[in-house]
Amino acid sequence: MPIDPAAFRTAWPQVVRSLAVSTRSLDSGEEYAAEAFARAAAQPDGAIEDLVGWCVRVGRRTWLDTVRHQAVFARLQPQLARPEVADVDVPPEPSDDLDDRLALLFVACDDALAPGAQLVLAMRVVCGLSIRQIAGHLGVAEATAAARLTRAKSALARARGEFAVPDGAARAARLPVVLACVAGLFTVGQRDGLQPADATQDPARDASTLAEALVAEYPDDPEVLGLRAVCRLGLARRPGRVRDGVALPLDEVDRSAWDGRLLSAGLDDATAALARVETPGRPGRFVLEAAISGVHATARDAASTDWPRLAQLYDALLHVWPSPATRVARLVVLGRVALHDGGDLAPIERELEDLLADGPPYAARDASLALADLARRTGRADEAAGRYRELLDVIPAGPLREFCRRYAGSP
Repeated sequence: MPIDPAAFRTAWPQVVRSLAVSTRSLDSGEEYAAEAFARAAAQPDGAIEDLVGWCVRVGRRTWLDTVRHQAVFARLQPQLARPEVADVDVPPEPSDDLDDRLALLFVACDDALAPGAQLVLAMRVVCGLSIRQIAGHLGVAEATAAARLTRAKSALARARGEFAVPDGAARAARLPVVLACVAGLFTVGQRDGLQPADATQDPARDASTLAEALVAEYPDDPEVLGLRAVCRLGLARRPGRVRDGVALPLDEVDRSAWDGRLLSAGLDDATAALARVETPGRPGRFVLEAAISGVHATARDAASTDWPRLAQLYDALLHVWPSPATRVARLVVLGRVALHDGGDLAPIERELEDLLADGPPYAARDASLALADLARRTGRADEAAGRYRELLDVIPAGPLREFCRRYAGSP
């Protein structure tokens, strides 16, 4: 029977978690879950009423069969071959109320792993991103991302042995990496899916769901609230960004199409996040990103956006989160300020050229888009068209590619 994509995305983390507990291995939990879902897809329509329960049972039986065969062949545990093998000690189902996807995220973000390995493992096993998407987000080759994934699974098994969801104190220690993973998932969704054809295949909405679950666990944490604000405001502003399959520049976005309910909820989160910052004047990454999204969300149009305020916020963000993406976004804002005030664009364009030459692929792409935009806005039509034509070779099919085609003058 064909498995509904939405049902699969809901069931997958629950099945993986249950089987990881049973097999005492995250890697094995994922392997047997995949086998169970493959068998479920081969069943006749209507044969399965409870997809999660069916897959957990099939996955456990498949694992037990493997244990039996390995035991017989290796002659290490002959008792497993006796009829009473059905009494093999299988750990109970998870008893806490932690969302299954969050539970797997906290497992993947183990401090025994290097930060890069944590991100790769979480994004692949929990968030379901492809190796290509992960490589693009991290700015590494696909082979490098795949190798990190393999090493991360092995390192986690060596460091922790049996699969176990960390307790409250360990979760708190891992929370910053978990937030970074969810933010990465949202970024991938917003960058690659301005107008998703299938809502069930939308990483940005998946990230928003995870942010909701995180707020349920940490309702007073400013960074958690800030991340939910970023997700809500980003999704609220998504409508109106595409017309006839072509992404629109900020000046042409139809702001009347924005989701008012989500916009209001996101602004409430951004305000609450800032109010909960323990050290005045020292907000963290996601509180600042929420404030930046809030400035965009409350502007009547692009011209009335408070670009100087955005420049201040990006200066602060660059201090706490000095990523290439932050550098590009800050330079875009500084370019807007310079255009409004008649300032010198040359140093801004030089820094963007440096990022284009030496930055990771996603930052280089964004820097190229920024340079093309500045050229277009300052009347350098031929230069802008040339840059947009070059971008056609690196941006995948979709609204953003059609935007570049529009200004490149390509058929």
